[in-house]
Amino acid sequence: MSIEQLTAQLAVALGPGQVSTRAIDRHALAHDASHYLLVPRLVVRPTSSSQVSTVMAACDRAGIPLTFRAGGTSLSGQAISDTVLVDVRRHFSGVEVLDDGARVRVDPGVTVARVNAHLARHGRRLGPDPASEAACTIGGVVANNSSGMQCGTEHNTYATLDSMVVVLPNGTLLDTGDRDADEYLRTVAPEIHEGLLRLRDRVRGDAASVATIRRLFALKNTMGYGVNSYLDHDSPVKILEHLMIGSEGTLGFIASATFRTVPVRPHIASGLLVFDDVLRATASVPQLVAAGAATAELLDAASLRVSAQDPTCPAVIRDLDVVDHAAILVEWQTDDAGELDATVERVGADLADLPVSSPYRLTRVAAERAGLWRVRKGLYSAVAGARPQGTNALLEDVVVTVDRLGETIRSLTELFERHDYPETVIFGHARDGNVHFMLNEQFDDPASMRRYEEFTDDMVDLVLGQGGSLKAEHGTGRIMAPFVRRQYGDELYAVMCETKELLDPRGLLNPGSVLSDDPTSYLQHLKTAPEVEDEVDRCVECGFCEPVCPSRALTTTPRQRIATRREIRAAQLRGDTGLAEELTEQYEYDGTDTCAVDGMCLTVCPVQINTGDLTRRLRKEASGPVGEAVWGTAARVWGAGSTLAGAALTVARVLPGALPEAVTGVARTVADHDAVPAYDRRLPAGGRRRRSAAGGEGAEGAGADGAVAVHFAPCVGTMFGPERDAGGVGADRAVRELAERAGVVLRTPPGIGGLCCGTPWKSKGRAAGYRAMAQRVLPALWEATEHGRLPVVCEASSCAEGLMQMIAGSPEHRELRVVDAVQWVADTLLDRLAVTRPVASVVVHPTCSGQHLGSNPALEQVARHVTDDVTVPIAWGCCGFAGDRGLLHPELTASATAPEAAEVAERRYDAYVSSNRTCEIGLTRATGQPYQHVLELLEHATRP
Repeated sequence: MSIEQLTAQLAVALGPGQVSTRAIDRHALAHDASHYLLVPRLVVRPTSSSQVSTVMAACDRAGIPLTFRAGGTSLSGQAISDTVLVDVRRHFSGVEVLDDGARVRVDPGVTVARVNAHLARHGRRLGPDPASEAACTIGGVVANNSSGMQCGTEHNTYATLDSMVVVLPNGTLLDTGDRDADEYLRTVAPEIHEGLLRLRDRVRGDAASVATIRRLFALKNTMGYGVNSYLDHDSPVKILEHLMIGSEGTLGFIASATFRTVPVRPHIASGLLVFDDVLRATASVPQLVAAGAATAELLDAASLRVSAQDPTCPAVIRDLDVVDHAAILVEWQTDDAGELDATVERVGADLADLPVSSPYRLTRVAAERAGLWRVRKGLYSAVAGARPQGTNALLEDVVVTVDRLGETIRSLTELFERHDYPETVIFGHARDGNVHFMLNEQFDDPASMRRYEEFTDDMVDLVLGQGGSLKAEHGTGRIMAPFVRRQYGDELYAVMCETKELLDPRGLLNPGSVLSDDPTSYLQHLKTAPEVEDEVDRCVECGFCEPVCPSRALTTTPRQRIATRREIRAAQLRGDTGLAEELTEQYEYDGTDTCAVDGMCLTVCPVQINTGDLTRRLRKEASGPVGEAVWGTAARVWGAGSTLAGAALTVARVLPGALPEAVTGVARTVADHDAVPAYDRRLPAGGRRRRSAAGGEGAEGAGADGAVAVHFAPCVGTMFGPERDAGGVGADRAVRELAERAGVVLRTPPGIGGLCCGTPWKSKGRAAGYRAMAQRVLPALWEATEHGRLPVVCEASSCAEGLMQMIAGSPEHRELRVVDAVQWVADTLLDRLAVTRPVASVVVHPTCSGQHLGSNPALEQVARHVTDDVTVPIAWGCCGFAGDRGLLHPELTASATAPEAAEVAERRYDAYVSSNRTCEIGLTRATGQPYQHVLELLEHATRP
């Protein structure tokens, strides 16, 4: 069967929407966090385990290989394919908390952070704690046997897995948690059942194999298959279950996993211990472990030098004259404060004789602890962000016994010098003997390729010579597959090969990963990094941006946008104009039109990329001078335009039936969807026109008219009135009412009716219109605030953010201060406002602008002033309305809000609130519930 026939067959079986051969889908998903690249010929997105079974059975019949992918954060090349790529991130998102949090059942597309958020209310968390928890998914955690900073081998996936649902290569589904699972396996797959027993007995009967397994799996070890399963478990179903852990999708598909959880210990003390050299640092680890340290994170001299370049780094590093120094970040955790006090006192005595270079202190202050951890977690971004253009960042990990760690690190440093990898940092989990190091390499340069090959050979000799493992937690993948035999020897390698043949006899699952008989396979299919543009060139394709992107389940994510830009450039360089044009055409909608430019990617990106900046520039280039002129005119008549838009919405509300929808629908069929908004009857009527107002008699520190702040009422309140069913007065009026109620006087800038924060222009890259608006807004605010003496208060979070960005671009107005009205009310008014009409329950939608501004906690604080029952959905995220995106592309908002809407629908609330009018509209559409500004709710709840 050909790939074309398989595609047609799967389109019928799964539905055409779940099967794609589009160039942008194939090339965007070709990129993961590793330095390998294969372009699939077919992308499949099944919606259930039964559909996965259908896909696997079809590929088995066709003899066509397939690879599974979820978060795409794996670093060793285990989530790529040049045939069929099965993407399970979008649709496998279930989380079921069991036994009051003692266990949890999870689908493979859910991130570790999302699972832990569900468990937090029970005081529990998952055992595996990878640093990429915000982006890595359970499918990869199980398939790689991920661990992390704390879990070691005691609480990793292998140790905490309770059961799983597996789909075998022939399509058979097996729930290993069923009481009769072993008998079921013997019935439906007798050859697998018998073969596992045979291999179990073979391993147990070979003393050398037993000794090797016990030695290597006493360490963190994700090299090859988990053949320790043959020693640790007796029944074939349990052996199979544990062989699946760390198998990287080469033995079957993990449709769900049930974990035993571990307790969260909320009281924490952290400290940084500095030593004269890495040998003294690593020699202290047994003493630290004996003292009960939950973590012991190592930073070598190069790491300390890199960290010291950050002006915000702790003084203990900033003031250090680094020579050969090394440091260990330690942490102790307890269940209560009293226990932590006793622990800190005891630890001080236990560690009194440590040969530290300078005195240390264990701190319980959250900000100080965060500063220490920022050093550890910021190493990757500091080094990766500064890498030369055209290079790829390789983050590697190895493990040895703790007593050999110092000498291994010293030898690694010598290898870096010998092979000319300058300032390569070494950091990692010292308590486990597990360290990471990062190389910058250029794979399109033959000399660099020879260097990389020679370094790898020397590094393999070094680690194996120290009795260690070449992979501790990143998985074997493609990068270490040729070296599995060297690490385990011929006999255990043969057992692994027979295990693979037993479960995947045709070798169709993720070929090339885990096992390889080609000694040079790790040098094949390597990524190159053509220079494209700044936002693209800095990206390390880690995928941290994907879970926060509002278009992730509709079109593309920031990483995929960047990957596509790279693919377009690569196609141009090799003369493949057809592919370049096809990708460019598809990118217009998938990459540009459906980008919310919300900047949430910036909040999690380790190299500080805001893909929205790229999108704004591309929109500007696409629109040309005509669009620039139109939006320049709009800036000059904005007051009349926003009033007219509001009036049009009011008129539309009273027109008969679906007439307004029909009119805009027809217009969108003949004009660009990105230019004509879509109307639907769920939109509110228009709001009131903004007018200037003076202050009155005021408080100490007020202006001449008594004003203590300048109220910048946003134009969105003119275009969209309050939610009718919520009964609010509108956010702008709520601010004024609350201020008056608290005895605080506000002032309004002159000409407010024609002013705007500039976001409509900035989001579209309309530079001329943006400049024109800034030239009116900033002088008006400068005058109204008495040259920045008074703060500017704005109740739309996105508009407050927009004003701050506008001010940042004008040095002469840098003294202006803008405060999100929610934050201002929480800080200034809340303790003066008595609640007279409390509500029983409130659900809060935080906003992406509130995330940037840091005002989301104030949003929750204001809600808690009205009720004790406040819920912030675990699944909250950017709503994707993004100014007018929700009108131009309502499918973006529908997709972005779907997870949160499903969670909100699980119970009834008395009020639904946010802090941005368009976000409220988007959530009202998604949930069918009337969302209003939290200040409207507060105004109603505090009426005399």
